[in-house]
Amino acid sequence: MRKILAVAAVILAFGSSAALAEDLVPQSQGQVQLSYAPVVRKTAPAVVNVYAKTMVTARENRYFDDPFFRRFFGDDGSFGRPRERVQNSLGSGVIVDPAGLIVTNNHVIANGTDIKVVLADRREFEARVLLKDERTDLAVLKIDVADEALPALKLGDSDALEVGDLVLAIGNPFGVGQTVTSGIVSALARTKVGVSDYQFFIQTDAAINPGNSGGALVNMTGELIGINTAIFSRGGGSIGIGFAIPTNMVRTVVASAESGNAAIKRPWLGVELQDVTADIATSLGMSRPEGTLVVGLHPDSPLAKAGLKRGDVILAIEGKPVENSQELGYRVATTAIGATTIVEYMRSGDRKETQVTMVAAPETVERHDTVIAGRNPLAGTVIANLSPAVADELGLPADSKGVVAVAVKGGPAQRFFRPGDIILEINDTPIDSVETLTAAIKANEGFWRIAINRGGRILKLAIGG
Repeated sequence: MRKILAVAAVILAFGSSAALAEDLVPQSQGQVQLSYAPVVRKTAPAVVNVYAKTMVTARENRYFDDPFFRRFFGDDGSFGRPRERVQNSLGSGVIVDPAGLIVTNNHVIANGTDIKVVLADRREFEARVLLKDERTDLAVLKIDVADEALPALKLGDSDALEVGDLVLAIGNPFGVGQTVTSGIVSALARTKVGVSDYQFFIQTDAAINPGNSGGALVNMTGELIGINTAIFSRGGGSIGIGFAIPTNMVRTVVASAESGNAAIKRPWLGVELQDVTADIATSLGMSRPEGTLVVGLHPDSPLAKAGLKRGDVILAIEGKPVENSQELGYRVATTAIGATTIVEYMRSGDRKETQVTMVAAPETVERHDTVIAGRNPLAGTVIANLSPAVADELGLPADSKGVVAVAVKGGPAQRFFRPGDIILEINDTPIDSVETLTAAIKANEGFWRIAINRGGRILKLAIGG
């Protein structure tokens, strides 16, 4: 048993199986006491704690909404009145630039009004938000450190990862203080996690717990290869299934923040896709299910301009295989607008390739963002004319037309509408623009019949005045 352990130690120390050629024993103390300490010393100072304060309003007891209870406790609203309270959130972050640029998760600071960063040496700084991106669940913060150069992590190439690679997760789980856990890359390109629009995650068995969100996943050379984001858990603690956003996605968000953009402009394909199932693969004469099937193309789609057609199966982009539509979305999102990339596809059993120039989603009609006010069910919504740019922003099909609710900011609307609802009709008047919608509201006499498209389902609302 000792001989087996000694040989294993040498293999781990030198990363080679050449030591099996002869019967070796450890030659130094370092070979006996293997440690991650050198990697931790290099990386841990660049991982910070992020605290965000949010003011929330809540009624102390829901029973005070009932007129029966108000008869006994006062009907002036003073008893059980909604009150503001401070809600604190805790997460982690990673310094990616010595000048004080920090990456964390958007959900850590999403509604925060007072954001504080605590460095590994316990110094505290007020942070300002340079960029928040709900679609990737990433945010970029900036702290003022004058001329000081902070320890920062280099962004590694997450595409170079392989299943089985050793990784360390660094963060502040449960607020107990900075903690390091180790594990391996369990899987790549996980697409059914559901915490961001871009379903493409590194899976690891390194322990990740609440408070680790926004922390670092690093490789054995001390490079950042992921931002820890989510766990699969039945009880709130780690069971060895954690997910991290790959650094190749992080890189695009950081670059946008550094360029001074408060929002990210992403490449747009203008395509409707369907994953290739076993039945579809058989019907197309494919040896196995792979790629994603083109079922629709917007007239302005760069894929259409490059020659792709409905029925083609996209197999790879820039030499990287594409197994499903989520993976294609990730590959496109990590490509720069204006870049030309090679897209490989299958048509009628033949494998082909073409060059595609990445473009931003076009705004074919003016958005005309409008806040609806007054005494009507739509009061509190922000509406806009639909274009490919607005549809892409809301995750709607590229060919969506009409008027859409881009946000719901209270009022009666919060009872009936959600962001992404397309308003089709008001009292039998077809709605095709912001102007027709506002005119239909003004012409109403108090009873509302409203048809909306929500996620492909047509809903009809009848609302009294």
